[in-house]
Amino acid sequence: MNTIPLVGLHDQYQSIKPEIDRAIQGIICNSAFIGGEEVREFESEFAAYCETAACVGVGNGTDALYLTLRAMGIGHGDEVITVAHTFIATSEAISSSGAKPVFVDIREDTMLMDAGLIESAITPRTKAIIPVHLYGQPCDMDAIMQIAEGHGLKVVEDAAQAHGARWRGRRVGSIGDAGCFSFYPGKNLGAFGDAGAVVSNNSDLIERVRMLANHGSLDKYTHKMEGVNSRLDGLQAAVLRVKLHHLDEWNDRRRRHADFYFETLVRLDLQLPVVREHARPVWHLFVVRVADRETLDTALRKEGISTGIHYPVPLHLQPAYGDCEKNKYVLPVSERVASRVISLPMYPELTSAQLSRIANAIAGVFMLE
Repeated sequence: MNTIPLVGLHDQYQSIKPEIDRAIQGIICNSAFIGGEEVREFESEFAAYCETAACVGVGNGTDALYLTLRAMGIGHGDEVITVAHTFIATSEAISSSGAKPVFVDIREDTMLMDAGLIESAITPRTKAIIPVHLYGQPCDMDAIMQIAEGHGLKVVEDAAQAHGARWRGRRVGSIGDAGCFSFYPGKNLGAFGDAGAVVSNNSDLIERVRMLANHGSLDKYTHKMEGVNSRLDGLQAAVLRVKLHHLDEWNDRRRRHADFYFETLVRLDLQLPVVREHARPVWHLFVVRVADRETLDTALRKEGISTGIHYPVPLHLQPAYGDCEKNKYVLPVSERVASRVISLPMYPELTSAQLSRIANAIAGVFMLE
């Protein structure tokens, strides 16, 4: 029995192998490993794809968030509002900048930031909001932007899982003051290693991020400030340029796979994702909720079907934030969701036979109950 992985990186590579191999060979032949034409072209193409004025490539998605906050002047003594139901990179970037993450709860239906809770979390120290477009689902950016504008706050979109998603027809990443992306290999647009990018309609902000990511320098050996070393390398840019041309097609396939899951699992005793009006997700992950997650997970793995849990422990309960955070925050939806989520296989190259096998295996679990 062949295993169905959660993410099909090998299948994706095989589907575009000649293009990828040529792109990598070109970098090696030209020794264009740091910076160079491929990086510049990718930045231009990704900015256009995101419908923004500018883009800068960086070392990874965490740095994209961290460098953006620093470029905005956010640091010690400041607070940034975000959610606890996400990967720790979101809050880690806030803490690394010197600011303090402040968590608000999520919506029960979409599992995304509950905009109705933001204003009660704002203090005189609040400088920014980081909505997370988790699982490839866009947040309610209308409500978030209205609150931010009313309080003079920056909005940094964590779009690490949402390459190509839209809210009211606009690409995520183009709506706030900046959008931050991860190109971790398993993402909808994934590199062959770590990589990230920041996009914005504020070209000055992008130049500050670029400077910070290159040791505080735009001109060699002239350092206007202390920065870090977080550059998108030529090999990753070359791979990403190839993949970017396929991204919309791949996202369309993900949507068709999601439609199949909706149609075949709707009558089972599990909670399917909810897509709000005005949202066009890209289904980085297809996450369902079920009361007895362990039983479903075990049964699927016995059938050779891989699953994942994104994410089992909300950030305010993580050891990294200690008991003071645990006692401070009351986030019942985040905690309830974390105990029930399970991710099903989702990648463009899934076949009809594989999807049917997954659906039948899930149905079989509920028939046995």
